[in-house]
Amino acid sequence: MSEGREARSYHHGDLREALVSAATKILESGESFSLRAVARAVGVSAAAPYRHFSDREQLESAIAVSGFEQLARELEPAVDAACSKSDIASFAIIYVRFALAHPAVFGLMFGQECDDSNDARVLAAARLSELLSRGVKAALGPGAADSLSIALWSMAHGLASLHMDGKFSYSTVQEVDERVRSSFSAVLQGL
Repeated sequence: MSEGREARSYHHGDLREALVSAATKILESGESFSLRAVARAVGVSAAAPYRHFSDREQLESAIAVSGFEQLARELEPAVDAACSKSDIASFAIIYVRFALAHPAVFGLMFGQECDDSNDARVLAAARLSELLSRGVKAALGPGAADSLSIALWSMAHGLASLHMDGKFSYSTVQEVDERVRSSFSAVLQGL
């Protein structure tokens, strides 16, 4: 290859991450995507995404993994600081805010089956589950049952879904926060 040709060749530092990021942006804009459209958005050939993803489903799964990881990062400080029952509402608020800020990603995270053969996705979902369980145990004591963590996670997920689906109207994020906080407060009073 000539020196001039090398200088003009295109190289992408982390193509896989760039593809996931571009696909996420396309999804969050409300559009569907194809691997070709994602390649175009990143500025690479239509064949380039296939070096990392065999099909659209694999790219969607990578977006879901990224979403699980991002949600876990956002939850971690609240979980690490948890020491009382009222802190559980903070986890739920973060969870619902994430869902409202990233509805398409949230939909991929929870709207599709978690393929057991996809280790990264299984691990990312399990990490989120373990993080929420750790937070509930930190807030309620080590004897808190895993079933309670699942019930509280289900409640947060339901509140997120009801807001996303327009069943609960709201005009500000503070209004959503208060609805989540008061719902959790009502349930946690009996514990």
